[in-house]
Amino acid sequence: MTSTHQPEPPAARLSSGTIHRHVVWGAAITALGGLLFGYDTGVISGALLFIGKDFHGLTSFDKELLTSILLIGALIGALAAGRIADRVGRRPTVLGTAALFVAGVMLAAFSPSYGILVGARVVIGLAVGSASMVVPLYIGEVAPPRIRGALVSFNQLAITSGILASYLVDYGLASTRNWRLMFGLAAIPAILMFAGMLFQHESPHWLIAQGREDEARKVLHRVRDEGDIDAEIAGVRELSARQSSFREVLNPTVRHVMIIGVALAVFQQITGINTIIYYAPTLLASAGLGNSAALLANVVNGAVNVLMTIVAIRLLDRTGRRPLLLGGTTGMAAGMIVVALTFLIGGSHLHGGAAYIAIAGLLIYTGSFAIGLGPVFWLLISEIYPVKIRGQAMSVATMANWGANFVVTISFLTLLSAIGNAGTFFLFAGLSIVALAYFQRQVPETKNRSLEDIERDLDLPSGAMSDAPA
Repeated sequence: MTSTHQPEPPAARLSSGTIHRHVVWGAAITALGGLLFGYDTGVISGALLFIGKDFHGLTSFDKELLTSILLIGALIGALAAGRIADRVGRRPTVLGTAALFVAGVMLAAFSPSYGILVGARVVIGLAVGSASMVVPLYIGEVAPPRIRGALVSFNQLAITSGILASYLVDYGLASTRNWRLMFGLAAIPAILMFAGMLFQHESPHWLIAQGREDEARKVLHRVRDEGDIDAEIAGVRELSARQSSFREVLNPTVRHVMIIGVALAVFQQITGINTIIYYAPTLLASAGLGNSAALLANVVNGAVNVLMTIVAIRLLDRTGRRPLLLGGTTGMAAGMIVVALTFLIGGSHLHGGAAYIAIAGLLIYTGSFAIGLGPVFWLLISEIYPVKIRGQAMSVATMANWGANFVVTISFLTLLSAIGNAGTFFLFAGLSIVALAYFQRQVPETKNRSLEDIERDLDLPSGAMSDAPA
């Protein structure tokens, strides 16, 4: 049902600067989900060192299960959140995600047994998976086209900042061996996220898709200053009417963009980023650095991740998505080749200059990921799907991302043992080159485009996007 009444709320008279602050503040509140995503995936690396003091007799498998079970929860959370976001709205889904974070981290902090702690990690995983899908979805639909890239990438900056914060918290609490506090500190941003979201509005695109155009118009008056609110409402209304159910992902046009999203998701993981996040200290220590030097190098790597994500935020809406994606993936391949050659020439145990060359290669790889495939994946999946099924489509891509993450994480040490350090990093370099070739041919440019225009342009026969502009 379409509303014809078009009130002119007081918010319509807000200045451009005030509207901009509304949008940025809302994106920052929502992106706390990304910070929790990063923190809760990274904090386990330090907590594992001390959990055994309370839960005696833990085996290596017990620790692996405790680490990887979050990824299974995240996969389920990403799938469920898409359906929930499309049915009840983006804002309630974000609120529910924040509540899950609070419940999960508090349960972990006060776990009386190993089994309860594993269950808490599942709950945290559900929240992480939900956040990884709904945060870029909500921000992408609220943000104006000219700053959408930067605002959606708040999420990636928050993820990298959360990872770095977890490294620093682990290091700071190491002397106290207080693993419970390591987990429990995540409750603070989770509570802030829930409280802040209470004052945010529902996504205008979701409201239009539900026929609630009066409400959508009020929200748009607070977050738009381009003067084309009527055109945006008409465009979303038209596109919403064209899709009716999740079965539409089976038609050739939508299936093609689904493949692009899933391919981006899988390539983001199989090119090796989480092996660096989870295992860099172990690799560096086994390669000849002491534990302290390995931990310091890990913090430096985390800092590079954050700094290059900030650079990406500044460039995404100026340079475009494709140049950063292609350039960053090229840098990832180059960094992995440097690391692989260092191990090939220097052997499994590096010393002196060879160890620092390997670190330089890791920093090149991480920085290139942070400026390209890291933020661009989350941004593009918030842009390329039809509005009516955007939540469910994004959940499929996010689920693929978590599934690939789990496969790579659980197989990395076995792979390392089977083909060695050099072989493993050459494999990641080769996969980065394959990803580069795919991105060059299939991934479109979406800079400065409204979501409605992107959807219309992608309404093409399968394969037509090979001519996407650079």
